[in-house]
Amino acid sequence: MGKTTVVHKIYIINSGVYLTGLFTKNEKLRRTGVLLLSSATATGLLQQITKSVVGRARPVSGKSKDTFNPFSSDRNFHSFPSGHALMAFTTAYALGKQFKSPWIKGGIYAVGLVPGVSRLWTDQHYLSDVALSIAISIFTVEAIDRYLNTKYDKKYNQQEKKVSWDLNFSPGQLGVVVRF
Repeated sequence: MGKTTVVHKIYIINSGVYLTGLFTKNEKLRRTGVLLLSSATATGLLQQITKSVVGRARPVSGKSKDTFNPFSSDRNFHSFPSGHALMAFTTAYALGKQFKSPWIKGGIYAVGLVPGVSRLWTDQHYLSDVALSIAISIFTVEAIDRYLNTKYDKKYNQQEKKVSWDLNFSPGQLGVVVRF
């Protein structure tokens, strides 16, 4: 399945969520659609720009992970970030925010990880491409959701956060700390 097909399907589903909320006058569902559509648009645009600017070689190219060719039109130099992982996990993370149960969230997140893992399996991306794509997804959805909190009266799952994410970046290190 090509990336264009994946993107089209994501937009069809996200638009369906928004339109269902609009026609049923369900504010939470409509807001979820807005979160899904705006997050997909923001991460998709960021992904297209970053992929071209960074120009990282794909594993399948036979070149090392430290090989870069910025602004190349050769798809073998469009490894970072992973568009499939980015779009799928952005959708999964935005949907997961709608539920309180960590089991439901975990299930949704697991489904959202499948495209990224499959891209690793087929040597289209390095682990760092997929991991940073997931981090970009989380950051983007959280930023847009915080903005939407200022625009909508109803907030999602109003409760004290029991899980917090902390990204640590330093020379030669990348870390994610999850507290729950």
